[in-house]
Amino acid sequence: MAFLIYLVFRSFTYIFRFIPFMALYAFADMVFYLVYYGVGYRKNVVFDNLRNSFPGKSEQEIERIAKGFYHHFADMLIESMKAFTMTEEAVIRRYKFIITEPVDALYKNGQSVICVAGHYGNWEWAGIAAGKQMLHKPVGFYKPLSNKYIDDFVQRSRVKGRAELASILKTPETFKTEWGEPTAFYMVADQSPSSPRLAYWVNFLNQETAVLHGPEKYARIHNFPVVFAFVRKVKRGYYTIEFQMLEANPNQTKTGEITGRFMFMLEELIKANPEYYLWSHRRWKLTRPAAT
Repeated sequence: MAFLIYLVFRSFTYIFRFIPFMALYAFADMVFYLVYYGVGYRKNVVFDNLRNSFPGKSEQEIERIAKGFYHHFADMLIESMKAFTMTEEAVIRRYKFIITEPVDALYKNGQSVICVAGHYGNWEWAGIAAGKQMLHKPVGFYKPLSNKYIDDFVQRSRVKGRAELASILKTPETFKTEWGEPTAFYMVADQSPSSPRLAYWVNFLNQETAVLHGPEKYARIHNFPVVFAFVRKVKRGYYTIEFQMLEANPNQTKTGEITGRFMFMLEELIKANPEYYLWSHRRWKLTRPAAT
């Protein structure tokens, strides 16, 4: 059954190879109407998240952002599927690394780096676009899929050239691996943690928010500098990414300091263009445990 599901999945992705973006975005417009007006996919979650994050905005403004999010969400669905069959060059034309000086300087000093980002803009094309646009060897973390055939295909197609994927289940081993050159460990780190007691807690978008401690943890263990990856949507199907130094000497910081800075930078990015954040995620499902 797993292999049959894989064959159906591969047939579906193969079709995307021959469909131009113009036609795909016309399809995405139809998906928007179906998801927003028809199915109403997680509308309660999206609207609750937006109202709590922007208490000063009117209901009309909240609805405008929500519609913008669902339009972008539909774009992301087709961009994610198209990524399976896009060449590295095709992705680079649409996903440009424009400010890399902070990480380039680290590479020239022989230093590996942790690149942190959020679920903002398009994070699916980063692994494909990074191989030829970064001096560092890019290593991205992902959650393995239960279908081993699809998982193998994802590993082959979601990174190109020098870039590699590493399972989040093997994060400690990945950081200890000798990659042969300075490495950029790419971590999308704004998910909700599995346990509130293992999380760092910060004020993020007007709410107490549990945050994963992984990037800061491994930065402090290995004393790897941390940079924030700003992803900006230039126009439909086109993005830029720029790096900003978040902490050059993690061992000299207090616990939670790096995480707090990351979430502050992400918050500022979201406030500028909130429709490009993943509002359908149940981001604030955890409650801060009482002090003991």
